[in-house]
Parts: sequence; C-alpha cells; structure tokens
Amino acid sequence: MAAPVPTACWVCAAAALLLGCCGAAVASGVQDQAEQFFRSGHTNNWAVLVCTSRFWFNYRHVANTLSVYRSVKRLGIPDSHIVLMLADDMACNPRNPKPATVFSHKNMELNVYGDDVEVDYRSYEVTVENFLRVLTGRIPPSTPRSKRLLSDDRSNILIYMTGHGGNGFLKFQDSEEITNVELADAFEQMWQKRRYNELLFIIDTCQGASMYERFYSPNIMALASSQVGEDSLSHQPDLGIGVHLMDRYTFYVLEFLEEIHPASQTNMNDLFQVCPKSLCVSTPGHRTDLFQRDPQNVLITDFFGSVRKVEITTETVSLDSDLAGFESKLPKDELATEPLKYAEQLPVAQIIHQALMSRSQQKPPREQQHSGLYGVLLLPPQLHKFSSLRNSFLPMFLFIFPLFFCAAYSFIFISCFNLLSPSSMLYVPSKGAVQTQQSLQFLKRNRTCSRG
Repeated sequence: MAAPVPTACWVCAAAALLLGCCGAAVASGVQDQAEQFFRSGHTNNWAVLVCTSRFWFNYRHVANTLSVYRSVKRLGIPDSHIVLMLADDMACNPRNPKPATVFSHKNMELNVYGDDVEVDYRSYEVTVENFLRVLTGRIPPSTPRSKRLLSDDRSNILIYMTGHGGNGFLKFQDSEEITNVELADAFEQMWQKRRYNELLFIIDTCQGASMYERFYSPNIMALASSQVGEDSLSHQPDLGIGVHLMDRYTFYVLEFLEEIHPASQTNMNDLFQVCPKSLCVSTPGHRTDLFQRDPQNVLITDFFGSVRKVEITTETVSLDSDLAGFESKLPKDELATEPLKYAEQLPVAQIIHQALMSRSQQKPPREQQHSGLYGVLLLPPQLHKFSSLRNSFLPMFLFIFPLFFCAAYSFIFISCFNLLSPSSMLYVPSKGAVQTQQSLQFLKRNRTCSRG
C-alpha cells in the first residue's frame, strides 16, 4: 500500500510542471502581442488646419477650413489634438447677413461654425512665423497648451492649408508668404525632432502642386487641388451671402468624407479619385514617393480619425506578486475610502471681531494718549493730563504759528529789499550837479544881502 504514494506524488509534480510551462507560454504569448502592438509606431492623431486669407470676398477659405475641422471632429479627433488657425472672423463680419454663422452649402443648409468651434490662432495671429513655430515646436514657454502641437514619433499628423497662392508660395494675410522651401525645411525639422510618424499634407490653392515639389523628408504623403500653371476654382455661389461658399476641391473631398465612419476600411487611393478634372476643372495632384507604405494599405481614419488599435484577449494577466502581496497586507480600514465632504468655511467675521476686541483691550486710556505729532513735540509732559487745555491750545497754536512765520518772513524780505534798493546806496553827484548846487547857494546869498 506504500508503493502508490510516490507514484501519485510524481504525477502531481509532473502536472504542476506542465501547467507552469503552459502558463509561461501563455504569458510569453501575451507579452509578444503587447510588444507587437507597441511596435506598430502609431498611437495618436493630430490635425493642423490653416486658413491664410482675410477679407469678406475670401469667405470660402474660412468655410473650407471649418468644414475640414467639422469632419475630423466627427471622426474622433478631439479639440485638444486640433490646432485651428483662421486669418479672419467671417462669423462676426459686418457684411454677414447671418451673424455668428459660416455656411458651406448653398441655401444656407449647413452651418459649419456651430457652437463648439475652438479657434486657437485668429486674425493677425495667423502668420508665417507662428505657423512654422507650431510645426517645429519653437514656441515661447508661456504659450498655452491649446496653441501647441504636442505630437511625438508615434503621431500621424494631418496638415490642411487653403488660401491664395502661386508657383512655389502661399500668401498669408495678403501681406506675406511662405515658400515651398521653407515648408519643406520645417517638415525636415519635424522629422529630425521626431515630431511625427506619418504626415498627410493637403493644400487647396492655385498651383498647389508646386508646394510639395521640394519635400524631401520621409513618411510624407501630399495632395493638391491643382497642378503648376492651373488655378483652383471656387464653387457654390450664394446670392444671399453674396460670395462663393467653398472651393471645388475641398467640397468634393468633404463630400467623400461624409461617407466615412470610424470603422471604415476606405483607403487613401479612394481619396485620390474623389475630384477628377471633370468636376474640379483643375487637375488635382498627389505625391507618394516619400511615403513608405502603399497608399492602398493606408486607411482614411489613419489621418482623419482617432481610431485606437485595441486587441481583446481572453487570457488573464496577473499583476506582480509583490504588489498583490502588499495590497493583501493592507487593513480593510485603509483600503476603504472615506466619504468626501466639504470643509468648513473659515470664520472670518469672528476672527476680525476677536482681533478688534484684543486691540481695544491693549489700547491705553485716552488721557495717556498723545494727540498726534504736535502733542508729542510741542506740549510739555506736564500738560498731557490736561486734555481740555491741550485740545484748545493746539488749534490756536496751529493758527497763530503760520501767521507769525509769514510776518517774520515779510519783515526780513522788506529789510533786504531796502538795503539793496538804489535809494539806499551812496550817492556821488556829477560835475553838472555840483555846479548847479553852487549857483543856488550864490543866489541865496545875494538875496540875503539885498534884504539887509
């Protein structure tokens, strides 16, 4: 009967060893899946939407940008990951027949301004310098978080620009321009500083293809509304507003995006075909030679949405044994959370009352107080106990002392004036005056003699 016991022990040991190996294999498999997930290189999306035009007749450029803003928000990119730059505020323009609105469809069907638009750079803040600083991260430390592009090497960035341009440049505020060389160098700085994983650049302007000709950084895909030498045309004039509401290329791109949902499998090749020349009149262009992946394998939501890669597993992943043991050792009283309550307000009125009472108790009697600086300096200590005499003497002294001072000053001034006046100086008679005086004395003597 003693022989089966070692056999049972060996069986139990073998089973435990087998379960341990299986558990280790499962754990290693979960770890491999996690490493593969984080090795994908894409974890978050950002959008930089720029309207570079001012003035009422460029209404369509603001509507273009706000329409793209509406689409990316609908597909999941939050405002915290969107940098919106509008060079003019069409919603508050005096010419706008419908204040606080910006429409992108005729007959005023769709208001893209809405109630939740967060404009990060507006009016004269939209400059070439600020745009390049946002891309490269070279901004002052005091810049708020909403005006920063806080991307990293796992970020896919959508950059959309619209306005008036030409061969190799795009105008800002109708007063300055950014060149295709400056834009290419900014993207290279972003790549060197690991500020993006993949970048999608879309521009709707005249001769837009010239803006991506100088790009040389990796992982950049670019689209433009027109080729070099072509104009990008407007679309949908509205008689009520008096201007065109959108540009043709952006209109058909947004019409395509309206059919996209967060789980859509539509790829970038479909986006290349949304606006043929028969619709746009101009010839849209795209560039993919710098992009490492095949556009057919790139989903639209990789740039226009905020879809996170999530894998659901049925295996249970245990935490660290030391951490679990530490939590088990904690008493239940410490683990239980106390109910939250408001702190009692500070009794400010009671504190002030107590301070005033203590001050009044420490204050000396009125008979021992000095009545200001004059009472301390001018009155002798023997008179301090005579409060009535002191109170009557002080106003009289304050009245008489200025009069005495003025009289003394006047006396001194008059005395000095008399001393310095010509009448008080030594008189030296001239030769003519001496002769005149002698003649008068001679006449006086003769008159005296004749009387005698």
